[in-house]
Amino acid sequence: MFDSVESDVIYGPLDESEEAVAVANELADKNDDPDMQMSETVHVLLQDDCFNCFNDGKSKIDYILVYEDKHTGTIDELILPVPSGVNSEENDRAALALQKEKDKRQLFKRRFLSNLSKIGLLMESDVREGDRNFVYFIKIHIPWALLLKYAEDLNFRVPIRAVNNYSSKITFVDRIRHLLRLSHNPFSCEAPRRYYDLCTSVFEIAKTDRYMGNNKFPVHFTNIQRSFAVHEILQTTSFGRTEKGEIGIDRLIRDGVFQAAYSLHEGDYRFDKTEQPSPSNENNPRRILYDTWARYKFFYKYQPLDLIREYFGEKISLYFAWLGLYTTWLLPASLVGILVFCFGFIYLSNNVPANDVCTIGKNITMCPICDVCPYWQLSETCSYARIGVFFDHPGTVFYAIFMSFWAVTFLKSWKQKNAEITHRWDLMEFEEEENRPRPEFAIRASTVEKNPVTGILEPYFSATSRRYRVLSGVITLSVMICIVIIFIIAIIVYRIIVSISLFQSNELRQYALSVASISGAVINLIIIMVLGRLYEIIAYKLTQWEMHRTQNDFDNHFTIKVFIFQFVNIYSSIFYIAFIKGKAIGYPGHYVKILNLRQEECTQGGCLMELAIQLGIIMIGKQALSNIQEVMLPKILALYQRWQVSIPKTKSTTQWEDDFKHIPFGGLFEEYLEMVLQFGFITIFVAAFPVAPFFALINNWIEIRLDASKLVCATRRPIAFRSSTIGIWFNILQILAYLAIVANAFLIAFTSEFLPKILYQYTVNWDLIGYTNFTLAQAPVNTTSRECMYRDFRNPDGTLTVFFWKLLALRLFFVILFEHIVFLLCRLTDAIIDDIPESLSIKIRREKYLAKRALQDSSKLNQIIEETDEECESRSKFMNFFRPSRSKTAAATSNDIRRTH
Repeated sequence: MFDSVESDVIYGPLDESEEAVAVANELADKNDDPDMQMSETVHVLLQDDCFNCFNDGKSKIDYILVYEDKHTGTIDELILPVPSGVNSEENDRAALALQKEKDKRQLFKRRFLSNLSKIGLLMESDVREGDRNFVYFIKIHIPWALLLKYAEDLNFRVPIRAVNNYSSKITFVDRIRHLLRLSHNPFSCEAPRRYYDLCTSVFEIAKTDRYMGNNKFPVHFTNIQRSFAVHEILQTTSFGRTEKGEIGIDRLIRDGVFQAAYSLHEGDYRFDKTEQPSPSNENNPRRILYDTWARYKFFYKYQPLDLIREYFGEKISLYFAWLGLYTTWLLPASLVGILVFCFGFIYLSNNVPANDVCTIGKNITMCPICDVCPYWQLSETCSYARIGVFFDHPGTVFYAIFMSFWAVTFLKSWKQKNAEITHRWDLMEFEEEENRPRPEFAIRASTVEKNPVTGILEPYFSATSRRYRVLSGVITLSVMICIVIIFIIAIIVYRIIVSISLFQSNELRQYALSVASISGAVINLIIIMVLGRLYEIIAYKLTQWEMHRTQNDFDNHFTIKVFIFQFVNIYSSIFYIAFIKGKAIGYPGHYVKILNLRQEECTQGGCLMELAIQLGIIMIGKQALSNIQEVMLPKILALYQRWQVSIPKTKSTTQWEDDFKHIPFGGLFEEYLEMVLQFGFITIFVAAFPVAPFFALINNWIEIRLDASKLVCATRRPIAFRSSTIGIWFNILQILAYLAIVANAFLIAFTSEFLPKILYQYTVNWDLIGYTNFTLAQAPVNTTSRECMYRDFRNPDGTLTVFFWKLLALRLFFVILFEHIVFLLCRLTDAIIDDIPESLSIKIRREKYLAKRALQDSSKLNQIIEETDEECESRSKFMNFFRPSRSKTAAATSNDIRRTH
């Protein structure tokens, strides 16, 4: 592969003509280098479909505003009475008079609609009589001239040419398909695929004639671009004093002036047999998404990411792209995890320590686990010892190392996938625009200062005051974390009390530890769900109080708060079992007590088995409850919304009525949070629960289609915000991936029986004969009423054995060695694999050059062609080396093309 300098020399000046493309592709075939392929230009006529129009049948509905009123009226009556200005004394008096006659919200509504009209938006009203009020639907259309202005201001990208998107690249799935002699790829999405891609460029009014048009307009703007332009106008239009935050549709909805503002879905997602088939109702993108993506029977198929992007925008489609790749990567992780778990069956058949517990254990009397508990036989924990083998064997060590590499490699793969997607969707040069102040910030800000970027007076809040408020938020977070720890201690006490009660019964003694552990995990899950929801409310209020100016800053601070709390809330009990439980309980006569209760001990199956139970209940239970909530909550809220709207049912309803009955889309925060926490489950503690990736895979198959169904069927169409990454969530994933390496190292070293068995094999007996007795210590004399054993490496007088100190040294050495080796290999992997593949890097540079050529003025084009003719002879020998088979016909065609310029 060539570097950035050499490649320019080899390819030479690029020509977007068909002849140049054909020669370049012929050269790529001869050199067996698909990276040199150039997409061939195709001629297409783009369509501007109008699924929702004004009464004239021509003006497209780009946005809908909804409000309720007790009286009927027209849109003109709302717009005309308001004078042109809103800040003069005369208008203030008029406003005061109007305020005495009607509600202040009516004043804001009139001002807002009047200002929208002055900006240039076209509006048309549609009134429905409800049970209590009249419901007004204000249909908004953005005229062509105004759309051009905002398209340039918002840096819309518009197509400049269409190219063939045929790819000759053979994937791994294609090789398997050819090997199995399958006629088609069973995983391919059934959505109709476009045979071309659109090369786009940032829109400039001065170059309107250089862009591709459609069947109605000279420049092709998508429906989501039109809606986004109207959304921008609605967000920046004032209805009062700007310095008081009286600006934007969000403020009006929050104050109850309008009930809703949304862009429309493009048709119904279901086909009504009674309706007349037509291209507009048979092939609308919403119905295609439902039929090929938002149904559970397509769980194994690829997602139509391009179609999702065209309908919902880049931000939402990037979420599904990330979730799809994450789910795909769970396949190998699940397969290896199941194999590791099944290895436990083989390991159990020859496991001497587990067999000793069931045989020799009948003659071993164990010390009571509490002050009032009876003595018991080691063989009573036979079943736990056998089950524990499935979670604690040498295969789990390999799997922990494997998953550490898996996490780092997956994130690297997402970087490459993200680069490919952003290139395909023309987001490589996308930068977040300077965001306007949030409406809540504008309302609460006490002063006004000039924005150093725009020079406009804006609400201002000092950074010093904000720091104190952020500090208060940190203190509140610390208090909530302390509450979580208190609940964890309460659950520990609960488990101790339950196990003591059950241990005193001969019939229930063998179930005491399992009942206490499982019931404690279920209670912990309920507390996790309740505290998580409670803190999200508190965190949202705190983040509002901190007065962050932009929505991006607000989202980042809110995300960090909630994630830190949820991390502690969900993982604290798991960390306790993994690294604290049973580690410092003391020994007979010298037990360590808290609240006059002895600390919990690990079962003979080991704390790793108990950790697996805790992980399984919390992870699977949380995923199940979240999915039930995602299914039921939108339906309940939709029923409540329909009850509030109270529009009588008719045989035929309009699209804006149907969409109004749906709930607004709640955003992607909860979706990302759920998946990121799941990522922590399958990486940080995977050594204890190797089947965790499999349960995550099953959940994600459901999650993708559940989220898709919610977007397509159950919510209003969200605004198509632009984005080129998944934001701060990627940074959180990276932290979790590296934390997993450390956690798994300590888990194997201090919780697993792997290292004690290794040391015993090398120092005492390789076949682990007598290992069970070796791990037990005899109670010191006169500390118990009879002779008994307890689990620890101690001498009869209670002092630690030499084996304990050797084991401690081995554990620390293993942690250091494991971390350094895995971190080093992960860093090497990260350095070797490029964030952007080299082939994609070359393709990006070539397409940038083509876009620049396509937008050059005619005079400059002629100049370049003349210079190319002059240099042709000097470069002929060099180019012929790379194009030995160029035909005379092709050369003649090239001259004919040049003459046409």
